[in-house]
Amino acid sequence: MRLDLRGVHARHPSAPRGSAVLRSIDLHLASGEQVAVIGPSGAGKTTLMELAAASLRPGEGRIAFDETDPWTLGAAALKRQRGRLFLAPQTPPLPPRQRVVTAVLAGCLPGWSLARSLRSLFYPADIEGARAALAHFDLAEKLFARVDRLSGGERQRVGLARALMAPAGLWLIDEPLSALDPTRSRQALAALTGLARERGITLLATLHQVDMALAHFDRIVGLRAGVVAFDLPAAQVDAARLAALYAQHEAELVSPGAPPFDALPPTAAAPVLMQCR
Repeated sequence: MRLDLRGVHARHPSAPRGSAVLRSIDLHLASGEQVAVIGPSGAGKTTLMELAAASLRPGEGRIAFDETDPWTLGAAALKRQRGRLFLAPQTPPLPPRQRVVTAVLAGCLPGWSLARSLRSLFYPADIEGARAALAHFDLAEKLFARVDRLSGGERQRVGLARALMAPAGLWLIDEPLSALDPTRSRQALAALTGLARERGITLLATLHQVDMALAHFDRIVGLRAGVVAFDLPAAQVDAARLAALYAQHEAELVSPGAPPFDALPPTAAAPVLMQCR
């Protein structure tokens, strides 16, 4: 699925006055492309993802999926369009008493009839599909566990496994690593990027972990104070650009013990670890 944002301005309805507003956002993803969005807290990354999910209407500008503006559609057509997308929020909305298999199969709901959806609540419709999705995140043994028995990192990975079941051409993954250790983070991103590439799915992800973004994505968008600071191949995102992007937010960028940015070559990609918040 192709995604285009042209001249988009927006503010999240829950944002306090004076907080980051997205301004003049131009972002274009070709079908099957994979892009990571980085930037300091308050830059507008989550608002950008909600725009891309057609859950937040832009104040100005235009968003289009395969050249179709969702906000020109009727209610039924807009619902169908949203069913072609999958948004994985940082904190997945998983009912605590639900079984993991049911939570994962919820990704299938846009492609199921109401009758099949209700039946699957009692007799899961694709147990092996859910097990395979969980296996990509090393969670297959949790298939029939209750969500409230999982750790925060396990719940986050269940939310990502749900994406693998969705009949979507665009995955929107918001801060998928906030509860994961470095090993699980690498595993999760390898699974998402590898399967998206294999299936021809467009992938847009926001990340605090700059080193992970540079390692797993070929294209990086830097967002600061609601404005695109840069949109570059990962190889061109050097220490100087990162230092400028995170100016006054250095604590979010460099982990304890990492080399200072002014000690790195100006053209070298910064091998840094992010502190998740």
